[in-house]
Amino acid sequence: MAILEVTQRDAVTLLTLNSPEKLNALSDEMLAALQETLDQLADDPTCRVIIIAGAGKAFCAGHDLRQMQAMRKTKDNGAAAFADLFSRCTDVMMRIQSMPQPVIAQVHGIATAAGCQLVATCDMAIAGEGTRFGVNGVNIGLFCSTPMVALSRNIAPKKAFEMLTTGDFISAERAEELGLINRVVAPDALAEETAALAEQIAAKLGSAVKIGKRAFYEQLAMDTAAAYAHTGVVMVENLSYQDTNEGMQAFIEKRPPDWKQ
Repeated sequence: MAILEVTQRDAVTLLTLNSPEKLNALSDEMLAALQETLDQLADDPTCRVIIIAGAGKAFCAGHDLRQMQAMRKTKDNGAAAFADLFSRCTDVMMRIQSMPQPVIAQVHGIATAAGCQLVATCDMAIAGEGTRFGVNGVNIGLFCSTPMVALSRNIAPKKAFEMLTTGDFISAERAEELGLINRVVAPDALAEETAALAEQIAAKLGSAVKIGKRAFYEQLAMDTAAAYAHTGVVMVENLSYQDTNEGMQAFIEKRPPDWKQ
């Protein structure tokens, strides 16, 4: 049984975290599988959108605590192993946002600690009713400092800090209000609704979505003036694409575009 199941559906690739007995924890094995698969998909021209889902009763419960405790059996009490773990987890999170394809989280059950970080890192997220989100490490004495990075870039700082310091879960509805996820749907419609969003995006011009995603994250790190200067250059580049020319002409002529990509 693969720890990460890969299912291709036309231009949409579904990645299913498949360690339900561990609530799909981001173990060493899961992180390695995600990194390898994402690297492969980044170069796959047939893949236009990626969905990340979880098998079993939960999306992802964060890092594998039993595995982490085993890391302590070294002279440095696991310090080097922990640093390596968080570095590899960061690589996966950064890879998601550097992917040319949009990545959508399909969330159910719980998404806690690094699992909540994974949701916050994905470009979009849809959750089923009843899903709970938390950065609960503080409850066991481990502040969720790395999950905090993604969380605090999704929701208002005071709301993020409250979640981090109380360790409380929030509902899917509250997560939508705060901007952590895009929408809440009925549990039995979760896969269908997520697939519909993915297919809608996959139908757009892939090269335009690719350049747009890259520019989206680049401009977020800039001040307003620099962001406008940068995105102006990006739009000029986008306008140089032959398929963009075709799309604009098709709109003027009131016909579907005949895109080559």
